[in-house]
Amino acid sequence: MENENTKKEKYESYVVVHNIAKRHNVGTLARSATAFGVSELILVGRRDFNSFGSHGSTSHLRFRHFHSLALARSFLKERDCDICGVEITDNAMAINEHPFRKSTAFLLGNEGTGLSTKECEICDFFVYIPQYGGGTASLNVTVAASIVLHHFGVWAGFSERTREGNKFLVAEKPANQVRRSFCTESAELIAEERRLKKENAANGFFDENGKGEAPSNLLDALFDP
Repeated sequence: MENENTKKEKYESYVVVHNIAKRHNVGTLARSATAFGVSELILVGRRDFNSFGSHGSTSHLRFRHFHSLALARSFLKERDCDICGVEITDNAMAINEHPFRKSTAFLLGNEGTGLSTKECEICDFFVYIPQYGGGTASLNVTVAASIVLHHFGVWAGFSERTREGNKFLVAEKPANQVRRSFCTESAELIAEERRLKKENAANGFFDENGKGEAPSNLLDALFDP
């Protein structure tokens, strides 16, 4: 059985943002991500977002951008990451059961329609948040993210942040970081994305723009629009 120190060093969490309709929700997601120890927030498709609600937390969070779900999936799988869809499905497990095995990326659905078929196909498993009152059918996407990320942090054994007075101590802002509303792409990230595209093409994967070789199976085909 793993001890707590091993768990703290071993596991990471990621948040994948793909089809969220309200761009200002990304700012609030970033705030929750920094609070609960997320390693990176991954934007798929559009690189711009509204940082409203982040309270400066975007300066403390690493952002990464991919043009397609296929590339984001390849990146996460290279890091031995499970992809967890936050959605009520027939085989979804309650989040309080902590059905995690390793580092995990959480994919959250559109506020109105939930996860799309493409998004569901790249997920390794699904979790849902049990509700106990009958006044609403679902939670706001940022509220759901906070609950899920907190549960993962508890399971992974993340260290609690130091408290100061009635709040938690905020880290020094990283050098050369400013409030942002756009995910910049460094030369390193661009090179990595190009490499993943070549690998996907060699394996028959389509990206979401329809580029690549002919799909060889259902999983490959899901990236074809």
